[in-house]
Order: sequence, then C-alpha cells, then structure tokens
Amino acid sequence: MNTTSAPAGAPAGGSWEELVTVALLGTERRTPPGLRPGREAPVALLDAAAVETVRRRAGVRPARAAARPEPAARDPRPSLPPAAARRLAMLLADRPGTGGGGRRGTAPDLMELLPQWLQLANARGFAAPPQALPALLDAARGRTDLRPAALAFAGPRAVWLARLNPEWRFALRSAPGGGAALPGPEETEQVERLWQEGLFAERVALLSAIRAHDADAARELLTTTWATERAEDRLMFLDSLRSGLCPADEAFLERALADRSRNVRATAAELLSALPDSALAARMAARAGSCVAVDRTRGTPTIVVEAPHECDAGMERDGVVPNPPTGRGERSWWLGQLVEAAPLRVWQERLGGRTPEEIVALPVADDWQGELHAAWCRAAVRQRDPGWSRALLGAPAAPEAGGPGAVSLAERSKLLATLGSAERAEWVAGFIGTHGLSEAFQLLGVCAVPWAGPLGRAVVDALNIARDAGSYPWSFSGVMGLAERCLDPAEAGRLEGLTSVPDESENAAPGAGSYWAEAFQRLVTTLRLRAAMTSELGEP
Repeated sequence: MNTTSAPAGAPAGGSWEELVTVALLGTERRTPPGLRPGREAPVALLDAAAVETVRRRAGVRPARAAARPEPAARDPRPSLPPAAARRLAMLLADRPGTGGGGRRGTAPDLMELLPQWLQLANARGFAAPPQALPALLDAARGRTDLRPAALAFAGPRAVWLARLNPEWRFALRSAPGGGAALPGPEETEQVERLWQEGLFAERVALLSAIRAHDADAARELLTTTWATERAEDRLMFLDSLRSGLCPADEAFLERALADRSRNVRATAAELLSALPDSALAARMAARAGSCVAVDRTRGTPTIVVEAPHECDAGMERDGVVPNPPTGRGERSWWLGQLVEAAPLRVWQERLGGRTPEEIVALPVADDWQGELHAAWCRAAVRQRDPGWSRALLGAPAAPEAGGPGAVSLAERSKLLATLGSAERAEWVAGFIGTHGLSEAFQLLGVCAVPWAGPLGRAVVDALNIARDAGSYPWSFSGVMGLAERCLDPAEAGRLEGLTSVPDESENAAPGAGSYWAEAFQRLVTTLRLRAAMTSELGEP
C-alpha cells in the first residue's frame, strides 16, 4: 500500500516527527509543512496531523493472524441481585473527593464503602458481573488493600483479563501459581514436575495449596529440595509452614536451626517457640527461668532479674540475635529474646504458682520491669494467650490506660487482638469512656465490625462531648471515618438528634457547630447506605 500519496484536496502532510516538532514549538515559530496561502496555520497543522494519522494506521503491514485467546473459565457462582449490581456500579464510579481543607460535606465517600461491600458479596458467594470487571480491576490496581477481596469477587475472569492487559498483571501475581491451574494433591506426577520445574511463584502457591490440605505432604515435598534451594527461597518456603503449624513440624524446624542463612534460622526459631512443647521452647524456658526469680527476703515479694552475661553458641543457634540495636544494652537485649521465646506457663511454675495478674503486679527490682513486661507482651501476642494479655493490658480506666507491660498503643492493640471480639470491644469502650478519642484510633482498628453496642455508644458519646466543647471536628476525622465504616447501621436513628446545628457556646470556634452538623449528617447517611447495601445483597 502506498502511504505517501494523498487524494486531491487533502491537506498537505509531513512526517509525523516534523508535525510533532511544529506542535511543540508552536505555529508562530515554525510553519506547518505544506501550508497553503489563506489557511490558518493551527488549522492546517491539525488537518495534516489527522491525515498523517490515517496514513500511519493504513500503512500497517499485514501480519500473521494471532490465535484467538481461549475462553475464560466459567464462574459457577450465582449472579448478583439487580439492585446489588447497580450499587456496585455506583461504588466503582465514585472517585475520592478533592475538596480542600477539612470540610468534606455531607455526601458519603463511596469508595471507602467498597471494601465492606466486597466482603459482604464474597460472604454471600456471588459472582462479579462481567461488565464490572474492568472498573473493579482498575480500582484494585490503585488500592492494594482492595486486591484480595476484589480478586476473590472477580473470580477466574479477572485472571483471564489480566493476561490481556499489562496494567492488570497484579492479578496474575496475586493468583495462585500466577493464574495457572495447580495440580491436586492426588496428581503426584504433576505435583512433582511443577515442584521441580515450576517458577518460584508457582512453587510457593503449590506448597501453600498442599499445606492447606495435608501439612505432612507439604513438609515432605519441601524436604526433597531443601538443601539445593536459594536462601531467600528457603525463607519464603519456611514461612508457608506458619499455616497449620503443628508438633510434627518440629524435627524439620530443628534442622533448619543449623541453616546457613541467619534469616532462615531466626524464622525457624520463631516457629519453634510458637510450639510450647518443642525442645527449643524447653531450652528457652530453662534459660529465661534462670534469669528471673522471686526474692522473698524483702518485705514484699519482688521479682529479681539477672540478665545473661553472654550470648553463647547455643543461644545463637536457637535464634537469639547477639548484636543489639543502637542504644540498646546487650544484656537487656538477650534477656528480652529469651523471655519472649519461653512458654508463658513456665512463669506460673517458676514464680510460686501465681496467676498472670498476680505475676505482673509484683514489683521488679533494679529497673528491669519495663524490659521484662515488654517481653511478656511479645510472648502473649506470639502465643495468642488471652489470660496473659488481660493481665498485661490492665484495666482500661487505669492512668493513661497503660497496663503493666503495655508501653505503647501499638502494643495494646496487639494484645487486644488476642481477645475475643466482645471482650475487645468492651475494653476499648472503657478506654474511650475514661480517656476520650484522642488516642483511641489505633485501638478501634482491631475491633470487629460492626462495632458492638457499648463500643458504638462510647464513640458517639465521645464525639458528642467533643462537639459540645466547641472545637472543629477535623481533629476527629480519622475516628469519624472509622465510625462511618464500622458503626452498626442500627445506630443511625439515635444519631438524628446530632445532625442539627447546635447553639454555639461563648468559647466555641467560629462555625464549628455547622461543621459538626455536616459530619453527623454524613455519618447518618453513610450508615443508612450501608444498611441498604446489606439488604440488597440478601441474607448470608
């Protein structure tokens, strides 16, 4: 095909590069090629660009026809109810607001409700509408927190589409085996071939899939190539044993304590310390127990600590890191690691049969209390021990709500995560009732959704107190955003009375009342929208 000739009357063209140069410099500084008398230069440039575009497209040489892609796998799940499908389209079409300052108006932030909608839809077992998949994948591409729920909802068609669009390749990385079908545990020959020849992502997915059904088979598969794996791969494979960790894994993990990689040794030691009956746990218990005792010669029984004087080869083999971080003493660093890895039950045996509450209430000599209690906090989280977590958290109404070992909000939130959802909500409600919302955001993040009644009422009461104080609501925007997503929708009726503009007190910030009214109006609207979302998806 001749792409250089033009029909009569067509605007004169030029090379694409020349036209781009004229556009960049401007027609006042560079004359478009083939400009005819009487024509405006900008118009002539656009006409020439249009002609050149057609020529470039028409001049593409014929190529061998590509094979048609295989059809997407069938999704057996039921379709969404029509009202829920319309709601999904509305949520995906919303874009985060770009308003300045702290004022957000009364309209709900629909994109912030999308994660909850996806969770509900997945719980109901619905399939994504095919026409919604591109927008759903675009949303998941921009927000990594959406990806697990979005890809679960999108199903096999998302993987099919991701092979056709490079912008959605994250779906292939997130899917087991990069979107390839994994052989079942009974297909021993295919399992062996994939394990020996597959890509790393495929092998990790295969090991995790087998582990979910047969922990022993997955461990045996791993042992067949363990000695020849790269250190970084051994670390990832070892991490897959966290799922379904059991005493049968101990022998393999004990051998991994002699691994060439420090990170592999540390991970193996961490996993063994989570098995309270393992030999490593017993060794750590003996070491930690020799460092901590009760001195009964004082007027009040007191815990005394004699931290290790060295980190020997046995301690290093069991995962103790010998070199402390900058600014940390060696002996306290070693002590913390020993106590953290020791089974918590050892302390009740070692310290006179006392309960966890009685143990953490004992005074600790020579300023060792902070180090000892912080290590017990880490042990309670690692071993998922609610009894020790309660003791270390203390009462929520305690001064600064600091339990004996909870020295930060991050540690308190980790301890709370070991408790049941109802107890967790009750503790945080007590914290808010005493200390307000200024430090509650991180604690609220570990509470189950929707918030239990006492917790929801504590949050609303605290927001109401802040409103009456006359400050602007922007300092509580994080908590208000959480309330929109986590407060029980049934609370909407009780909040109606807070949507009116209150009488401003003498010390109130100018206009604060109207801002609070907007915030509560948005909260009520969002709660009702969440109720409608749940109703549209039907009962689980």
